[in-house]
Amino acid sequence: MKSKLPNVGTTIFSTMSALAVQEGALNLGQGFPGFPIDEKLIDLVTKAMKDGFNQYAPMPGMPVLRQIITEQLNARHGCNYDWNSEVTITAGASQAIFTAISTLIFPGDEVILFAPAYDCYAPAVELNGGKVVWIELEGEDFHIPWAKVKAAINDRTKLMLINTPHNPTGAVNSLDDAHKLLEVVRDTDIFIISDEVYEHIVFDGRRHESLAQFPELRERMMLVYSFGKTFHATGWKLGYAVCDAKWMVEFRKQHQFNVFTCNAPFQIAIAEYMKTVDYSEISRMYERKRNLFVEALAGSPWKVLPCAGTYFQVLDYSAISDESDFDFAVKLNKEAKVTSIPLSPFYENGSTEKRLRFCFAKEDHELLEAANRLKAYLEIGIKPSVFQL
Repeated sequence: MKSKLPNVGTTIFSTMSALAVQEGALNLGQGFPGFPIDEKLIDLVTKAMKDGFNQYAPMPGMPVLRQIITEQLNARHGCNYDWNSEVTITAGASQAIFTAISTLIFPGDEVILFAPAYDCYAPAVELNGGKVVWIELEGEDFHIPWAKVKAAINDRTKLMLINTPHNPTGAVNSLDDAHKLLEVVRDTDIFIISDEVYEHIVFDGRRHESLAQFPELRERMMLVYSFGKTFHATGWKLGYAVCDAKWMVEFRKQHQFNVFTCNAPFQIAIAEYMKTVDYSEISRMYERKRNLFVEALAGSPWKVLPCAGTYFQVLDYSAISDESDFDFAVKLNKEAKVTSIPLSPFYENGSTEKRLRFCFAKEDHELLEAANRLKAYLEIGIKPSVFQL
């Protein structure tokens, strides 16, 4: 069989999670919370099932859920999206992004992606005949080099995909970044997908600067969100897409054949739960966990890079080893029994940087144990030629 994605293999998340199971390691690799979801949400799902919401939901999603999404989104960012024609419930954010790209991209179209980029972006572009134009984020804070973005734009540029808060780096775009984006696309026909799945996980007094706040982008922009990330229920695979009605018409044409519709009782439960949830508490909880993990590593050769949002902490190990990030991650998994994610798979041609991503959406005792293992592993002095402490 001829492959449509000849250069794509098993994702790094599946690879490292399998190694974690094989070695009995603490899995700080794949980004899923390691603690229970709110019992109230479980009870609401049970109630929805008992109340009979067990058949197909409407193709765009349950009206009650789309209504409260729009109510909260409009209030939070001063926009005026319509719940009926401009919001669609999806099987997670990845499906929303794939379908959005599929509605836009034709053979020969160019798409600007920022590396390191979440690994579902580029394959969707390639499957639709598009060409990815890669621009690498710069510095230890992984900022966008806007001058390079402007230089990369031509008459074939169809789409730019923005991700903030950013996976895998934990970077958060500023209001200045948003204004620079506006300047870059103002006199073009470039569409934008804004992946904002970690919108409620931002630290240190910063705020999430959603592109929803800019009405001049509305006709060319889709916003993508995830209930799994916000409510610690990644296995539910529920998210949603928000965009201008004209784009949504095309989006739904494909959505109905991708998944048709999404889990009905979960939608009813989430709609009720959203009426009472304190989103600020989510950020505070994760900020505390980030601090706990980082402080537990104090005094070690691990270099902590800035993490302004998400539940991922990038650590630089250049003072520890010259090995590639993949080889070093495999070694840590086997010998320190801690699983991480190397950043090189998120680049077009890999990366020589010595950086690993650790997920701190775990129980406190797991974070402390992982930090202790990472420190103890270095203290025993394995192979001085490799480790230079």
